[in-house]
Amino acid sequence: MEHNEIQNRLAFNLKKIRKEKKLTQFALAEKADLSEETIKSIELERTWPSEKTLAMILSALEIDVIQLFTPSPTSFEINEIIQSSVKQALSQGFQNYVGSVTEEIITKC
Repeated sequence: MEHNEIQNRLAFNLKKIRKEKKLTQFALAEKADLSEETIKSIELERTWPSEKTLAMILSALEIDVIQLFTPSPTSFEINEIIQSSVKQALSQGFQNYVGSVTEEIITKC
């Protein structure tokens, strides 16, 4: 799976979920404490979100990270092995992020 396929999936799913929740780009940006331009840039595949930005979007949409990267039956075809690999990679990335934030907090205390 190539980077542009993953970015395309993220953009497609973000827009789809945002619209399902009846949120404008501006409303989602406000709810996630991000700029409207950030949301627009992700949906237009102009930028890749940092882990922090992605976590803020997930929290605002009240969804799991898997929902942003799981293909919809109408947009992508994917087999279970690839889907499992994507889930593992995303899980590991978030575990690393949480670990680094926790370490930073402990260091400050």
